[in-house]
Amino acid sequence: MKKPINWKKIIRRTCWVLSGIGLIVLTGAAMQHKKNKVCREVRIEISGAEKHLFIDEKDVMDLLNTNGPVTGIPIQSLKLRQMEQMVEQNKWVKNAEMFFDNNQVLQIQIQERQPVARVFQTDGTTFYLDSSAVLLPLSNKLTVRVPVFTGFPVTTVMDSVLVQQVIDLAKHIAADSFFSAQITQIDITTDRKFELTPLIGDHIVRFGEATDIDNKFSRLNAFYRSAWLQHGINTYETIDVQYKNQVVGIKQGTAKAYSDSAAALSLIKNTAMFPPATDTASVKPVSPVLKPARPVLKRKDPVVVKPLAVKTATAKTVTAKPAAVKPAKTAKTLMPKNNKKIQKSLRT
Repeated sequence: MKKPINWKKIIRRTCWVLSGIGLIVLTGAAMQHKKNKVCREVRIEISGAEKHLFIDEKDVMDLLNTNGPVTGIPIQSLKLRQMEQMVEQNKWVKNAEMFFDNNQVLQIQIQERQPVARVFQTDGTTFYLDSSAVLLPLSNKLTVRVPVFTGFPVTTVMDSVLVQQVIDLAKHIAADSFFSAQITQIDITTDRKFELTPLIGDHIVRFGEATDIDNKFSRLNAFYRSAWLQHGINTYETIDVQYKNQVVGIKQGTAKAYSDSAAALSLIKNTAMFPPATDTASVKPVSPVLKPARPVLKRKDPVVVKPLAVKTATAKTVTAKPAAVKPAKTAKTLMPKNNKKIQKSLRT
């Protein structure tokens, strides 16, 4: 016996299928209608710039309108991904996002790069560095106040380690209100170390490599608070914080004397000295440490030692005071004895 047909179930399934098809058709029609609409307006939002803008709305619009105006163009003909890549070609643009809202307005969100340091190379060229180690050109609109580094070496391949140390040191200085005002320049030496030039005080801070930055600045800050109060702000010529757990302060003029003595010692060590000899074949170079000292001692022996011996000898032998006292005492004791003898003879 055949089962009865469930028409309700069939009608229900048919309605669901027709509804899905209708929804797809309407969605496609709506999307097609939206694509046929034209771009009414462009709105640009730039973030990450805080108080300064190295790229503004006009610069972005100039990039978008390179191949013609964007407004009034059908949305379907605008390729947003290509437009984003074109805007990101600008060095100051870190990221660009574009989309259309329901009012056919092109929304553009741009994240601007933030410079953290200004670098001067040894050949005189200069540029900015951002936190992502990207080299940024100078802007004709304004100049941002960031730590300045000089003496950056010119190489065919950029030293990534040195660049990262510059970024780390610059970010730490900028984050500290005291050191951002105190440090005016950071010089990079030939051995890839850093020397800080302060605004107040006639001294140089030898920082060494940009490692253990927090500890070094903490020790420098403690030195400023203690040493300056005791000795004055211009007492020291060099402050060295590159040694672990210590600060070395060199007073004014001490470093120059030390460098002069070191240079003289180096000159003596590097100079070959020869003893006097008649036979040139037997002449041999003498040790620069032992031989130069011997002729100096021989020259000083007859001049210094003998006069000292003569002075001490005369001081000990020539003493006439005891001889002068003894005759005086004997004269006084002899007179009474003679008188007694004379009296005894008279009585007898």
